[in-house]
Amino acid sequence: MQDDEAALAAATPITPLDLLVILRHPPHGSSWLREGVDVALVAAAFGQSVGLLFQGDGVFALVEGQRAGPLGQKGTHAQLAMLEMYDIERLWVSASALRARGLTPADLMLPVQLLEADALDRLIHAQPRTLLF
Repeated sequence: MQDDEAALAAATPITPLDLLVILRHPPHGSSWLREGVDVALVAAAFGQSVGLLFQGDGVFALVEGQRAGPLGQKGTHAQLAMLEMYDIERLWVSASALRARGLTPADLMLPVQLLEADALDRLIHAQPRTLLF
């Protein structure tokens, strides 16, 4: 199955977007992830084509069944559920980040495209504007 996914990722053309938002922080413990998703939603509301790339601990934002964080800190599920309404349909996940955290695409609440390191590099370098959160 991994060979099929790798072949699909290699064959999928990467086109430039108006904005690529890279989310590398977990959903709790800071506001980085929420702020990154907010930026993506605002850009999309203004007609920009936006994609999200989840790397590192940012992959935890996509895990199904999260609850509020410490001290009642809001999670990001409500924001992520709105992505489709804002036409943000290009969602990528670092395959190595997912594996390192013992997760599979079946553990995630949204459909994503897994990217290995070479495809991640091509994606990032194809974008005119990238924001890191």
